[in-house]
Amino acid sequence: MNQPLRMTKQRAAVAEVLDASDEFRSAQQLHELLRDRGDTVGLATVYRTLQALADGGDVDVLRTDDGEALYRRCARAEHHHHLVCRSCGRAVEIDGPTVEAWAAEVGASHGFSDIEHTIELWGTCAQCRANVTKSS
Repeated sequence: MNQPLRMTKQRAAVAEVLDASDEFRSAQQLHELLRDRGDTVGLATVYRTLQALADGGDVDVLRTDDGEALYRRCARAEHHHHLVCRSCGRAVEIDGPTVEAWAAEVGASHGFSDIEHTIELWGTCAQCRANVTKSS
C-alpha cells in the first residue's frame, strides 16, 4: 500500500491546477500550466503527485488511444464512467447500471469476484459538432 505523500508547496500547486480545470489533462500539460503560472515544479513531482492522487481516488484517470494517461479531479466519489469529447476534451460523468450488472454477471459466470472495470465513452459534443457545421 502506498504511503500518502507529504503535502509540499509543489504538490499543493499541482492540486490547485487540477482544481482549476474541468478537462482531462496529461502530466505534461499540467506541468506546462504550472510553469506558465511561475511555479517551479519538476515533471517527476507532477507524475508522483498525480499517481498518489489517483491511488487515493482523488483524480480520475483516462487512457487515450495511444496509452497516454489523462487526469482530472473527481467530481464524484462513487464509481462512475465518462463520456468524453474527442475534440475539446469536455467530460461528463455518467452512471452505467447496466454495465455494472453485466460486469458482475460475467465475472460470476467465470467464478470471479471483486470485479473492477473501466469504461470510457468517446464522441463529439454538441458544441464541437456545431462549430464544425458553422465552419463548413
